[in-house]
Amino acid sequence: MRFAVNLSILLTELPLLERPAAAAKHGFDAVELWWPFDGPEPPAAETAALRRAVESAGVRLTALNFDAGDMAAGERGLLARPDGAERFLAGVGPAVRLAGELGCPVLNALYGNGPGTDRELAVANLRRAADEAAGVGATVVVEALNSHDNPRYPITSSQAAFALIDEVDRENVAFLADLYHLHRMGEDVLALIDRHAARFGHVQIADDPGRGRPGSGGMPYPEILARLAAAGYEGHVGLEYRHEGPGAFDWRHA
Repeated sequence: MRFAVNLSILLTELPLLERPAAAAKHGFDAVELWWPFDGPEPPAAETAALRRAVESAGVRLTALNFDAGDMAAGERGLLARPDGAERFLAGVGPAVRLAGELGCPVLNALYGNGPGTDRELAVANLRRAADEAAGVGATVVVEALNSHDNPRYPITSSQAAFALIDEVDRENVAFLADLYHLHRMGEDVLALIDRHAARFGHVQIADDPGRGRPGSGGMPYPEILARLAAAGYEGHVGLEYRHEGPGAFDWRHA
């Protein structure tokens, strides 16, 4: 199984541009990111600096979020928000360009908090994003978040995400299976893998409870990873868990 370090939640004791090299020193050849810029259309110098940091570290960017608003303040996407649609669309081009420059195969479009989200708007924006992403060979993914941590987020189950994906009807729109969020909502993640792994455009992991590294909670990660491999999942698995201090990746050698 191949892993990618999420640089927006791990190695955060370092400046962003130093994190790709730090991931490489820990033995990883891939990284992923939430949208790392302050707005949807970052200055060219900022995207160029990030591109150089990734390339010089010898790692690959395997997943990137579209601009999702102010994540630190609790925003969780712009896709379905009428007050965020203009900002979302402004960010599609820059995200797709960066993905194309770095060979990033996955772009994550977070739905946005309710109330007031608009399903038709979400479908239209996903189609627009998918059509642009297709030009660089990238897949747009839809993620379900758990309602305990994200009480205003409308897409909280795999079935809700699948229904949206089916409505969009684009070959390069798929499911982001964040197994922490799904398990937190009571889904049987082993059964989900067995039944629907072919619909996974990307996988992310953390343990439940606590959103810590695998082995810190109660999820059966040796079996989960074995089931993913047996189901034929060939993408990277994003490490999107919280950990401070040394030992963040020791579970890989346990």
